[in-house]
Amino acid sequence: MRCITKFISLQYKKFGHPLEVLELEQQSEDIQLQHDDIMVRMILSPINPSDLIPIYGAYKHRIQLPAIPGYEGVGVVEAVGSSITTSLIGKRVLPLRGEGTWQQYVKTKANFAVPVPKEMDDETASQMYINPMTAWLICTEELRLNSEDVLVVNACGSAIGRLFAQLAKVFGYRLIAVVRNDIHIDELKSLGAWAVIDTSKESLIHSVMELTSGLGATAGIDSIGGQEGHDLIECIRPDGAVTIIGLLSGNQMNWSHIHERHPNIRVKPYWLKRWVDGISNDRWHENFSDLFELVKEGTLTIQTPRTRISIHEYKKAIEKALASGHIGKVLLEPFLSC
Repeated sequence: MRCITKFISLQYKKFGHPLEVLELEQQSEDIQLQHDDIMVRMILSPINPSDLIPIYGAYKHRIQLPAIPGYEGVGVVEAVGSSITTSLIGKRVLPLRGEGTWQQYVKTKANFAVPVPKEMDDETASQMYINPMTAWLICTEELRLNSEDVLVVNACGSAIGRLFAQLAKVFGYRLIAVVRNDIHIDELKSLGAWAVIDTSKESLIHSVMELTSGLGATAGIDSIGGQEGHDLIECIRPDGAVTIIGLLSGNQMNWSHIHERHPNIRVKPYWLKRWVDGISNDRWHENFSDLFELVKEGTLTIQTPRTRISIHEYKKAIEKALASGHIGKVLLEPFLSC
């Protein structure tokens, strides 16, 4: 099926700083839909650290240029392939696992698109994939956390750290939230954190050991890397595990040193893409249903976005997303004029 549509996309044709390599492109070619495709008009697309990292060139080996960034967002189905029911047209979906979402229209397979509950607002829906799914899968499948566990999470004032605090109430683990200032302390405790350590005022390792009577935490989640990542590993007891989900510091950790010093601690990165590549269609939708239910019942709340900015003002949006010390995501609005 052919859909004739002119639209704007945000692309990069070389790797580098997002402010230097991203460009708005006018797409004027016909969109070709296969029998099982859908075309989605985007409403909102968040800017996540995981969206920006590939632009710098971290995954050159698996990115074909030119590329369109964006891993998540929400939109409305505007056209469907020949084997897809037309009743889907006009419905809101998360158009995932297809094209990049930083554009006005996204094409993906119909079975990958996740229907959005009627009662869920666009801002919440647009953020339901990268952070919620990662946190959910780490708790349920990667670390299999329960009431016997003590979990220490650094950069816990982040959107995903906030989710781990809330999931502590779901799975019963005790969360030690690690932050670098006192901005998030009260909120994290109210969300479900057992303890909050402000490393600008106290030693991480000493504080964790004191809280755990010298045993250390059973598991850790590192979003920072570098020395702070190494410090977090020092807080884990033998036979514990550390899951690496980010590199906010930009500094890699010394893996050989980790394995030599802590042979009895399982330390490894977590890649959501690996789970996605191996998951069945039923499990894909079941996990979203679980997350949607938690939001519906009020057990899980998604952070209110900081601001919404037109895709035409993408440089302003990127600058705000890169600025530190702020709360909430920056959302791109593909069809909003500047």
